[in-house]
Order: sequence, then C-alpha cells, then structure tokens
Amino acid sequence: MRGFYLLFLSLLLAACSLADPEYEEHLSLEPLPQGSLLASFSFKSNASLQSFEQQHFRHIPRSLGQILQHSKTKELHLRFSSGRWDAESWGARPWDGAKEGGTGVEVWAWIEADTDEQAFHHWITLNHALSGLFCASLNFIDSTRTTRPTKTYEPVGDHSNATLPHLHLLHGTLPREVVCTENLTPFLKLLPCKGKAGISTLLDGHKLFDASWQSMSIDVRPVCPETSSGCIVEVEQTVDMVLDIERSKRPHGLSLGKLRHLVTTDSAIDNPIPRPAPADQLKCDTSKPYSSPDACFPMDMSSTQPWSLSDIFGRPIKGSCLATNIHGGRSESVCIRVPYEHQIFTSQRSVERKDPLRSHRCYILPESDSFEMALPQQESQAVLPRPSPPLYASRSFTGHGQERGGVQTLLTNPSPNAGVSFTYFETLPWFMKPYLHTLKAQIPTSPTRSQEEIIQSIYYRPASDRQRGTQLELKITIPPASTVRLTYDFEKAILRYTEYPPDANRGFDVAPAVIRLHPGPLDASSKAVYLRTTSLLLSLPTPDFSMPYNVIILTGTVIALAFGSIYNLLVRRFVGADEVEGFSLAKLKGRIRGRLEVLRDRFSKREKKNQ
Repeated sequence: MRGFYLLFLSLLLAACSLADPEYEEHLSLEPLPQGSLLASFSFKSNASLQSFEQQHFRHIPRSLGQILQHSKTKELHLRFSSGRWDAESWGARPWDGAKEGGTGVEVWAWIEADTDEQAFHHWITLNHALSGLFCASLNFIDSTRTTRPTKTYEPVGDHSNATLPHLHLLHGTLPREVVCTENLTPFLKLLPCKGKAGISTLLDGHKLFDASWQSMSIDVRPVCPETSSGCIVEVEQTVDMVLDIERSKRPHGLSLGKLRHLVTTDSAIDNPIPRPAPADQLKCDTSKPYSSPDACFPMDMSSTQPWSLSDIFGRPIKGSCLATNIHGGRSESVCIRVPYEHQIFTSQRSVERKDPLRSHRCYILPESDSFEMALPQQESQAVLPRPSPPLYASRSFTGHGQERGGVQTLLTNPSPNAGVSFTYFETLPWFMKPYLHTLKAQIPTSPTRSQEEIIQSIYYRPASDRQRGTQLELKITIPPASTVRLTYDFEKAILRYTEYPPDANRGFDVAPAVIRLHPGPLDASSKAVYLRTTSLLLSLPTPDFSMPYNVIILTGTVIALAFGSIYNLLVRRFVGADEVEGFSLAKLKGRIRGRLEVLRDRFSKREKKNQ
C-alpha cells in the first residue's frame, strides 16, 4: 500500500512538472519579398522565484543568474543588432520591435537601490560582468553613455508594490560595437543544449552575420501568472535574421579536398559569382505592354525559388531539445508561414499540423533524428501579405562645416484614417550640443498646424562636458496620412587629442532614436510597439595627427646631434699623438705606404690583362 502511494505521488509530481514546462523553443520561418527569408528563433527558460533566489539553477544559466543577483537587477533587457530593417519592403518588424535593439549593443535594466548613486554603482557592476560574459565592450558604458528614460520604457515583468518605488531604470548604448561570433558563442552556451541539439544547431556565425539584418536579445523578468500561486523568473533569448536565399545557397569555404572530389567525379560546381540566367531559362512576364517574341521582361521568381534548411543554414536540425507542451508531449518547434497551396517536404518522422486560418504549418521535431525541410519550385506566385508598419521613420544630418550642424527626422503615418501617438527618445553624446530653441516640428502638407498640436510634451536633460550626454524625449501626435519633419540645430565640441579613437577621421557614431508607439483607444492589445532609426556618423573637427609624429622625429634628431656633440666634449680626452704610449709615427707611415703599394700593384695587373 505504501508503494502504491509513493508511485501515485511520483506520477502526480511528474504531471505537474509537465504541466508547467521549464524550457521551450520555437523557430518561425517566413518568406519575404525580394527573395529574403525571415527566421525567428525563440528560447524560453523559467524557474520559480524561490529556487532562483536560493541559487538552485536548472535551465536558467548560473552565470547570468549570479550576475543579476549580485548587481541587484530585477529586470534586464540586452540587445545585439546589426544591419537595417527595410520596413518598406518587409513590412512590420518581428515581435512588434520589442525584441529589437539599435545598431551595436543596447542594454537597459531596472535595478533595486535606495538612491541614484547606489543604482549607478550596481549599473556599472552589471555592465562589467556582462562584458566579460558576452565578450562585448559593455564595460565602456559609463556616465557619458548612460541615461534615465522617463516615458519610453516601462517594466515588462510583474514587480510587487513594495519593490516598484525602489526600482531605477538605466539605459546605455554602444552604437560603435561590432557584433560578431564572439558574442554568439556565449549566447549559445546559455542554452540548456548549448547549440548541440534542437533548433539552435542552425545558428552558425557564418550564416547569421552574413544576413541583411540580424538581432540577438536576452530578456530576464519576473512573471506572476494568475493561474499559479507563485512567481517565476523567465529568461527569453531570441535571434531574428533576414537572409538572402540566393546568397545563402552559394557555396562558401570549399576545402581543397572537397574541390578535388567534385572535379574528379564530374559534379557541377555552382559558381559563387552571380551570373544572369541563359535566354532559354528565362520566364517572361507577358502582362507587360512591350512584351513580344523579341523583348522579354523576366518575372520575379525570387519569392518562389526552391530552398531547404541545409541550403540556407548549412545543416539540418539535429533532434529536439527538452521541448514539451502543457500536455506532456513534444511541442511544435518549427513553423513556416506560406500560402496553403505551397508544397513542403519534410523528414519522415516529423509530425505536421496545419492552421488554415493563419496559413501556418507547424512541425514536431523527432527526438533524436535530424529534421529537414525543403520547399521545391512553386508554380503559384501567391505571396502572403505582411502587416504594414504603423509608422515610418528616418533620420539624417543636415548642414555643412566642422562647427555646427543639424538633425532632421521624417516621421510618416501611413494610416489614412487613424492618427498615431508615440514617444520619441534620443540619446546624444556630450560633444554634440543641441540648441533646444531651434527644435521645430511641422507638417509640410499642413503649414497652418501649430507646433503645440504636434508636440504635446518635452523632457530635456542637457549634457555636461565629459560627465553625461543629452537626453531628449518628445511626445508626438501625427494626423492620418501625414508626415512630420522634426529638426533642430546643434554645435560640435572640440575634443582633446587623447579623446579621439584610433580611426579619428572615420567619425563618431550617434545612437539610433527609439520610438515607442502608444496603443490607441480602439486597440485591444496593450503591448508596446517599438521602432528604431538607423545610427548616424558624426564628423568632428579632427587635428592632423601626423604633425606630432613629425615634430617628435625632428626634435629627437636635433637633440641626438646636440647631445652627442656635447657628450663627446665632456667625456672624451684629447691628447697629442706623441703623448700616446707605444705610438710611432714612422710605423704608421710605413703601414699606410705598404697599403698604397698593394693597391697600386693590383690596379697595374688589371690594366696589363685588359691590354
């Protein structure tokens, strides 16, 4: 009887553990226009708040958990991004921009502290620890690169009422940071399977950083579900990339042995240099008015060209990694969004589930076998429409010269019926000093609309030389089908020669602007939508660093000549030749005369031979 109760208790605990999985992963694939492919990887781990505070780590990485506990960080958001999202061609951003960061590295966190000084001390500790963990330059985020946004960010996690008054938000950016494989390797080591199984086996540095746009994110937050009595700590890691299908299918890095094998077996080797297709392989668009037997306008077949996981990522998926759903079975790990009539071929032991309402096809990965997915050449040219972004934003420099300049931001509302309200947040370096009185917001198509109707509120924190940067937050409202032009002037400061980077003539990177859209009164979802502009390259007055080297060389030469002469006069002792012991002037003359006779004999012999 006792054994029966023990067995029943173990089964109950197993059912409870399966009902609340601690790890899940998901891959979403979606073809984009112009022959691109959007791949979104999501890895989510969680643990109870009690076990996290007691440092009982299972799926949550211990290295990251101890850093957060030591720095008193209650919520963390870290981003590594490169490239540019083409909103006009690709539509809305994945995750509504919530998992996206600015170019380079961006981090913001809520830290528990009693004063601002303590919060900043913990913030520096956090950045130094994350710098060593992710092999990034986060230790360079100091007071000049740190801001405290007031309207742009809000806590995503569930914090208690007793903790909220003591939370301090700090934000930092490194737009100059280059994201590379050194950041991807520690990112994969935080996963339970370390990139050895599951969808993480597709993450290869050569493919990821060859993408047109890519973003890696890490979010740590406390979550208190309504259906559960306790709170959990959730760690979500995402990787989003836009790959060019044709470029990814080209062979890269063929070894000499493999190349010899292909040549000896008479196999076809795809040329990595793109070449136009032969005339007999072109498919003409007959809908063009100038179409004729002599004139062919090629059809855009990039959206229907064949591809497979091995072609795009270089390898198939190797099994599954600890993925279970709420029913205790294997969860759907791979989903693709294509038209319902498109053909898809997958491995034999995979299970397919179709969702005709959203045109999604999801697959359950085999536990140990590899999973392959292939899309052949499609006859149908149908492409699923993507949602358009709620706002278009672009930012650029204006003016000329090395003393002053300007910034112009174009904000376009594409909706013909509804207005859009958002918060515009800029972080400027201390050596870029804006003139707030020159801030102007106008609609070119409606010049009569006042600036007060466009900008509702302004939060401005001026910069302090070598202490902190400029912080500017604006609450802006744009009418339907309108474009707002936001401009202001700034002055360029002159740096000390020790403050210039090694490549001083390249310029200084300015962090992208962050835009947070406010949900409208008719929006059912309360999730925030984020946009980011591209970073800017600021040119400052740069001295000629070659002149110090020329001065040093010339000065060193003069000092060497002067010092050598004076040193010889002070140290050496000049005496007459007859005062030296053992010195005979007759012997010296005899030796010189003997040398001259030997040379004379040699020259005379050469002349006789020539005659």
